[in-house]
Amino acid sequence: MKKGVEFKPMDGKKLKIGIVYSRWNSFITEPLVMNCREALSDSGVIDKNIYELEVPGTYEIPLVAKKLIEVRKVDAVICLGSLIKGETMHFEYIADAVANGIMRLNLDSGVPVIFGILTCLTKKQAVERSSGKLNHGYQWGMTAVEMALLRA
Repeated sequence: MKKGVEFKPMDGKKLKIGIVYSRWNSFITEPLVMNCREALSDSGVIDKNIYELEVPGTYEIPLVAKKLIEVRKVDAVICLGSLIKGETMHFEYIADAVANGIMRLNLDSGVPVIFGILTCLTKKQAVERSSGKLNHGYQWGMTAVEMALLRA
């Protein structure tokens, strides 16, 4: 059984896509953003129609995603961040709040908001999921295009 999802070629040249990513754990998020942009390019999304915004941490992502939906009228938003469990409950509070915020945006706005937040137990897990063949950024970019086209 193959893990993951396969995507058919898509034509995203008419789409406007937002990417919101956190600076926190930038060694994780920067490769995710690169692969995400590659997916958008491979799907025909025009560079000038990609609105990329950086925020300090993952907690701030839903608010900026909401602004992209309201102000830029994007067809989808990809939220990219990385949370790595530490010794306190902080991880659980932030992960829960961000997941709920992103889900609420999906349902309230009707615009696809992609949950590209790595929630890992260790730094090693986060690095594995943001580099090489396991980098999830590409799939999240493709998911945004597919969902935006379904919405159209």
